[in-house]
Amino acid sequence: MSSPASPPQTYKTALKEIRCKNIFCDAVLEVENDTFPVHKVILCGSSDFFRAMFMRWDHDHTKEFRIGGISSEIMALVLDYIYTESITISENNVQDLVIAADMLNIVDLVQMCFKFMQGELSPDNCIGIWRFSDFVISPDTRDLAWRYMMNHFEEVVVCEEFQELTVQELIRITETDELNVKNESFVFEAILHWTNHALEERKSEFPQLLTKVRLSQIPLEYRRTKIVRNTLVEYNYDCLNTVANSMLASNDIAVNRLYRNPLVRPRLPGAILLAIGGWSGGDPTNVIEAYDYKGDFWVNVTIHQEKPRAYHGCVFFRGSVYCVGGFDRVEYFNSMRRLDMGTRTWHEMPPMYHRRCYVSVTVLQDRIYAMGGYNGQTRLNTAEVFDAEANQWSQIPHMSDQRSDANCATLDGKMYICGGFNGAECLQTAECYDPETNQWTMIVVDDRIFAVGGFNGFTTTFNVESYDHLLNTWTEVCDMDIFRSALKCCVISGLPNMSDYTVSRDALPLLDIEDDPSDENELD
Repeated sequence: MSSPASPPQTYKTALKEIRCKNIFCDAVLEVENDTFPVHKVILCGSSDFFRAMFMRWDHDHTKEFRIGGISSEIMALVLDYIYTESITISENNVQDLVIAADMLNIVDLVQMCFKFMQGELSPDNCIGIWRFSDFVISPDTRDLAWRYMMNHFEEVVVCEEFQELTVQELIRITETDELNVKNESFVFEAILHWTNHALEERKSEFPQLLTKVRLSQIPLEYRRTKIVRNTLVEYNYDCLNTVANSMLASNDIAVNRLYRNPLVRPRLPGAILLAIGGWSGGDPTNVIEAYDYKGDFWVNVTIHQEKPRAYHGCVFFRGSVYCVGGFDRVEYFNSMRRLDMGTRTWHEMPPMYHRRCYVSVTVLQDRIYAMGGYNGQTRLNTAEVFDAEANQWSQIPHMSDQRSDANCATLDGKMYICGGFNGAECLQTAECYDPETNQWTMIVVDDRIFAVGGFNGFTTTFNVESYDHLLNTWTEVCDMDIFRSALKCCVISGLPNMSDYTVSRDALPLLDIEDDPSDENELD
């Protein structure tokens, strides 16, 4: 069902013109010292507030209506939006606009204002937006602002809004497991920074704040020299007792394992790296390990009921990890398994049309794509897509080339697959799939997709190429310092002058990886 078309611009312009010229207006809004002639029927169609107000006073034939709590400047913007469906939202007016729109029950304008706030989140304003979205209720904006604070805490601490937090708000922030800091000592320095901003007023709050610091995660030398010797701690019994308890808890192996004591429990990392299955010691494995980049350690999180699997594809999608295809030395899989990260349980999903190991997998437009691979007999040029809503796979047009061990990426609503092996030779071709046209297009010659290193059939390379999707050209860029193949690259976002799109690709995979996966001489 198509959505109703917007009124033509000439119609909107005409509506605004007859209001400004007071033509056919049957009501006047009095706001501060200004008056706004309006048409009741138009305002009633945009707002339950106006509908209720006009109906309530209709029997008195009232024409003038005073509205308080809104400035005349904001009311002018609101009326322009009602009549023209366009508005200019800025950092200077967004909070006043959303309060007015909320009061007048103009739902679309409220949503526009909060979307603007979400797009403007920064270390300087995330605390204010978090607080404000509690005042004018917007769960989505509040959650986004909260997550932004958690992920950018080290930048938020040096901003002015941080010093305006109440002690209850600072406790809520510092006690959460999701607080993302590289070193727990930074949390101690943050509460110290907040306390020193208004020392006489806040020093009585410091002992309670100190209990929210995961002290056992801080090196012993730092605790002895920086914490115990701080004047706020050194001469306060409660603070010294907190530090002493943290040292005792650190030595308690049972507590340390269970992490029930908040002084001991490490915070959750902002992201983890999962290593799932693979080839180990001459056989496929079911081992799953998680890497905590902040703690710089691996944790074995194997679910032993899961069968071994190697040469599969993996994607993270809607809070779960999907493992697609693969090989267990006996069978080439067409299965897909879903690991629910919340419950740490595996679930069998609908099978693919084709068995695939060395499969290329990616997510595009809320769907999972599986392309190419090896079925035990031949390299595949087939591709298929999984629709989570329908819970089923569908086949899409074949690629031009048979290819296994190729890596893929998405960019501007399209999917790119590069390199690989066709059973006879390593490929230097690339293809692009457009879901709008449901077609593959060969890319023969690089905007912001990078092919890095790999194996060209004769030697390991250090070459790097970049694909420009606008010009449809590949360009050689600066080589790496060393030769390497079977590598993976990742995107580090948020840094200046970095490409928006960098993907991993083993440009031309190792030949011995390309051989039959049952070959015992393959690389682990």
